[in-house]
Amino acid sequence: MSTTPDQTMTQYVVLIFQRESPGGLADIPSEIMEANEDFDDRITEQGGRIVAGLALEPTATATAIRGAVVTDGPFIETKEALAGLYILEARDLDHAIALARMTPTWEGGVEIRPLLDFQVMEDT
Repeated sequence: MSTTPDQTMTQYVVLIFQRESPGGLADIPSEIMEANEDFDDRITEQGGRIVAGLALEPTATATAIRGAVVTDGPFIETKEALAGLYILEARDLDHAIALARMTPTWEGGVEIRPLLDFQVMEDT
C-alpha cells in the first residue's frame, strides 16, 4: 500500500535496544545481520518508509552529563543498551507498531515515539 501526495505520513523514531556484548558486531547472530539487510525493503512493502537510521557505538564510548558533572560511560547501567535508531514514516501509530515489530533485534526490543515537526531557521 502506498500513499498519495495528499496523504500525510507521521514520523516516528524507533529506538532499538538490545543486549550489549564484549565482541560488538561480531557477536550478533548472522540471522539478525541478514534480516537487517532487507529490512528497508520489507518496511516499504508494508506501506512505510525509513527516512534515516543510525547505529550507535557501544555504551563504553558514552559520556554522560548531569548538570555540571561529566562522567565516562552511559547515563544508566542496564542489561539492554540503546543500539541505534531509525526514523519511520507510517500512516498512524498502529501502522508504526506493526512496522516496528519487524525490527531485527538481538535479545532486546524497540520503543516508538512520534516526532514533533519543527523547522530550524537560519540566521539572515
